[in-house]
Amino acid sequence: MTVTAPATGEFLKTLGIEDNNRGGFAGEWLGSGPELEVITPIDGSLIATVTQVTEAEYDHVAERAHEAFLTWRQLPAPKRGEVVRQLGNRLREVKTELGALVTLEMGKIIAEGEGEVQEMIDICDFACGLSRQLYGLTMHSERPDHRMYEQWHPLGVVGVISAFNFPVAVWSWNAAIAAVCGDATLWKPASKTPLTAVACIKIAEQVCRENDVDPAIFALAVGSGSSVGDRLLHDRRVPLVSATGSCQMGYRVAEVVGKRLGRTILELGGNNAIIVTPHANFDIALPAILFGAVGTAGQRCTSTRRIIVHESIREELAARLCAAYGDIAIGDPRKPGTLMGPLVTQDAVDDMQSAIARIRQEGGEILHGGEPLVGDDYPGGHYVTPCIAAARNEFAIVQEETFAPILYIIGYGDANSSAQDAVDDIEQAVALHNGVPQGLSSAIFTEHMREAEYFLSHRGSDCGIANVNIGTSGAEIGGAFGGEKETGGGRESGSDAWKAYMRRQTNTLNWSTELPLAQGIEFRQ
Repeated sequence: MTVTAPATGEFLKTLGIEDNNRGGFAGEWLGSGPELEVITPIDGSLIATVTQVTEAEYDHVAERAHEAFLTWRQLPAPKRGEVVRQLGNRLREVKTELGALVTLEMGKIIAEGEGEVQEMIDICDFACGLSRQLYGLTMHSERPDHRMYEQWHPLGVVGVISAFNFPVAVWSWNAAIAAVCGDATLWKPASKTPLTAVACIKIAEQVCRENDVDPAIFALAVGSGSSVGDRLLHDRRVPLVSATGSCQMGYRVAEVVGKRLGRTILELGGNNAIIVTPHANFDIALPAILFGAVGTAGQRCTSTRRIIVHESIREELAARLCAAYGDIAIGDPRKPGTLMGPLVTQDAVDDMQSAIARIRQEGGEILHGGEPLVGDDYPGGHYVTPCIAAARNEFAIVQEETFAPILYIIGYGDANSSAQDAVDDIEQAVALHNGVPQGLSSAIFTEHMREAEYFLSHRGSDCGIANVNIGTSGAEIGGAFGGEKETGGGRESGSDAWKAYMRRQTNTLNWSTELPLAQGIEFRQ
């Protein structure tokens, strides 16, 4: 199916985006701080401006979000779920327009922009069902005629700090789950992508007003990280901060929020690898690698960064990947047929070129691409050809996450291994796979049961996500999303990730006429 972007003026108007937009929402729109110009990475043109909030206005937003929480938490969870269900339906109605804005503001292709909005719709559906499943447990008390159980209560205002690469989905993962849990959210979006945030909050505001709910449960504060962002981290009215971004940013968030004994959900960097064994089906491995490495121009936290391939098939895989890379349509992400759009800024292009220079300095070899693209076909944008490099896992540059389409080919095993020896080599492959500081997403392509089971075992992948015959990029909302090590350890979206947004309470009820103490202790007056 060919996906075509709607006319710019039409979809901006549908979403309520004006030439200038206020960047704060606390039940009413506000913003009197510095003006932020929003530039599209597609051609460098101005989309619109956003007036950011001041620190004083941030305080008002936070206070109103807390007030809204105090009322919202009293609404039964299924009723809260009904509001979130309607939010999902409203997103269905503007999926094309909001997806087009994601493309315009961030630069991902139209299919990916609409796919991100679909994630929002899916999480609203999930959260609606979850609103009737916020289960606690009943435990047997050691004391006679006592009942012991646990229950989960709303937590408060959840701070959401989102990154530019998924400007709407990450907010929804947090906001939909937090809402059915009885929390309010205070969103600080990335400064590169504030218009999608304004559009989302306007949609949420409308749904809340139609349900006679205080719309400040979905609060917004567009501002710089050094002012508004730092104020949010220190804010004791925000007991939980969910932050998506770089590992460096995560260290700062963990330190500041931890000092006030607040909670964090950290979704940080990835250095994701795919192991390709001699037992892999190349027909599915190749497209998985291609999308994982090139999708969103390599700007996903789950992007495939490393291919750990058995030496017996290394040359063949590298040759087939280079051939496939040569056919990738690069350009305006709004045009049908484009598979890779621009990087988000010129700084991102410069970082990629610096990384390529370091690959060569450390002894690596560029097998394909890596060049900036200029000329009439790429006016004012930040386009590059995706890069494939032969490297070693211990290279310093390989140990880092470069947020760009650079794919490292790393060999393992012996080219002359027998079939059985190749299976035995899986231990070495996993050691290389795990030998980086990050631990988000991982995959193996094999049709050999022992290799697959080893990879999924406690001796296998050390990542939060581990797949067999599926790539690293993309995740279903039904499973908890997140990673280990420097990825931060946080979990969002599905499974029981909802528990992070609530406070657990253990209750014991004595229905006897006596007061027995635990552990048989006697205390006499």
